Amino acid sequence: MYNSDTPTRAELPSSAQLMKSTTIAIVAAIAILVAIVLPSEYGIDPTGAGSVLGLTEMGEIKTQLAEEAERDAAMDAAAQQNPATNVPSAASTPPSGQAPTAVAPVVAPVAPPAPPAPPAPDRQSGILGIIGGWIVTPAAAQEQRQDEMTITLAPGEGAEIKLTMIEGEVAAFAWAVSAGGTVNYDTHGDGGGQNISYEKGRSVASDEGTIQAAFTGRHGWFWRNRGDAPVSLTIRTSGTYTAFERLV
Repeated sequence: MYNSDTPTRAELPSSAQLMKSTTIAIVAAIAILVAIVLPSEYGIDPTGAGSVLGLTEMGEIKTQLAEEAERDAAMDAAAQQNPATNVPSAASTPPSGQAPTAVAPVVAPVAPPAPPAPPAPDRQSGILGIIGGWIVTPAAAQEQRQDEMTITLAPGEGAEIKLTMIEGEVAAFAWAVSAGGTVNYDTHGDGGGQNISYEKGRSVASDEGTIQAAFTGRHGWFWRNRGDAPVSLTIRTSGTYTAFERLV
């Protein structure tokens, strides 16, 4: 069977041509690594191209979230190995002959004003609304609900709040940190072996909008206080989700 002519020796690339092509490929790979991969994955930007393209910030967020995950895993492992932790008492009995040491009272941070209540998802009107009224989905059959929670985060502490949602369901939200405070956050979801990250941010004081569940499961927020002082955070939500709970 005839497929193609066998190339002659003169048609084959020379050693110099192969070396040139290999060198060009290596240089291109190094350029991509330095200008794109390092900034977007590790926040390392030796050329400055990552900052121009907006990749460096993304890499710094990824790196910081990875470090936080490692710290959380280490803390969980330590807690499992030592379930009984020693909690220092507010006052202790001093040795004989010494005056008791005064303990400064712990002042809880003041919660910020609650953010505006997020609006309920718009309903369609006209013919589409009438047809939608005939076809009742599980999400539409649920009651509209509103929830609010205020949490306090010590320096380095994280917290997670999730909504249990049906695929395609939309929930409105608004959260804010006490005056002068900021947090890192990751809006994400999980369920049925699936995971998704909707949005991430670093040193953010507030956020609002909507979440549309990409699949049936739990969808919500993880915050961590990377500041030096405690902060309080208030979140308000509205929608037809079936649960609103703090997981961490």
